[in-house]
Amino acid sequence: MQTAIERPSSYVRYEFKEFGGKIFAAEHELPKVSGNEILVKTDFCGVCHSDVHIHEGFYGLGDGKKLTLEDRGIRLPVTLGHEVIGTVADVADNGDQSMVGKQFLVYPWVGCGECHECTTDQENLCTKPASLGVFRPGGYAQYLVVPHRRHLVDVTGLDPARASMLACSGLTVYSAIKKVLPVADVDSVVVIGCGGLGQLAIRMLSAMGIKNIHAVDISADKREIAKESGAKHAYDPTEDGVSQKILSETNNRTYAVLDFVGNEQSVNLGLSVLKKGSKLVIVGLHGGELRYPIPVIITKAISVIGSYTGSLGELKELVKFAHGNNFTDIPLEIRNLDQADSAVNDLEQGKVKGRIILQNK
Repeated sequence: MQTAIERPSSYVRYEFKEFGGKIFAAEHELPKVSGNEILVKTDFCGVCHSDVHIHEGFYGLGDGKKLTLEDRGIRLPVTLGHEVIGTVADVADNGDQSMVGKQFLVYPWVGCGECHECTTDQENLCTKPASLGVFRPGGYAQYLVVPHRRHLVDVTGLDPARASMLACSGLTVYSAIKKVLPVADVDSVVVIGCGGLGQLAIRMLSAMGIKNIHAVDISADKREIAKESGAKHAYDPTEDGVSQKILSETNNRTYAVLDFVGNEQSVNLGLSVLKKGSKLVIVGLHGGELRYPIPVIITKAISVIGSYTGSLGELKELVKFAHGNNFTDIPLEIRNLDQADSAVNDLEQGKVKGRIILQNK
């Protein structure tokens, strides 16, 4: 029988002990897995904007109100990281020893495993979440414990650094896009926010054959990247009359808006360009409050949809889709795992054009 590879007695997690505080190296005893658990050695871990929100410790609700993450059940210290590619280092005594040494993508949106949502492939909607990098230690660490082998997805044949993005960035974009399909050839999709997720969305929409893609971002650099990624037009939301420009360029046929910013300004812009029978999908979590006339929602027959990550089934669909479509080719910067603190800070300050991936060498 194959035995576990040599394992150290301790390992390092990069964690913070207060919201907004420094992310620092902390040594912990390496856990012994049992039952269905699997010990995974982190190879790559993406730095996601959700990490910024978790590090800050709250979501803005508008008018100075906040939803604190402690109210959501997140307890300090926190080890971030939910976009993980890793190699199986150990399994329990009754586990599948043949998995040891193999590399997988980790599905991080773990639930209780028992409720209706969890047993119908909606684990990301579980009301008792145990998500890795949120409620449980994540991939900003040399090792992490994955609760069950079903959370490991084979990505053989894909670039592992770029494949790490699929667990959240890619999955979140894919799930949001699925909520608006199909899109007629005469209609347009508007992508608001052209950071890492927005760029993935434009590339993914293009790979799906959707031609009329329009992008919105305050950054001139990101608008250029959006056009290089497949957007027909890119707009500066700070310019006067941007709604009218979008309405004109789309011939008033915007069927879907994908909002990867999620603040009051972006949502209002999205609502202002929708045609009858269309959909606004809000993904970004910058926060605020939505005020909109109810009769307009009804008479225009529009749908306002929140989209949060995605299911394990959707992740497997996405991995299959990725094998034939090169939509992850966005600007990428690989940093050492011990640079987790500066990586999160740079993302928070808007210094990242594409995506940062942390590597555990």
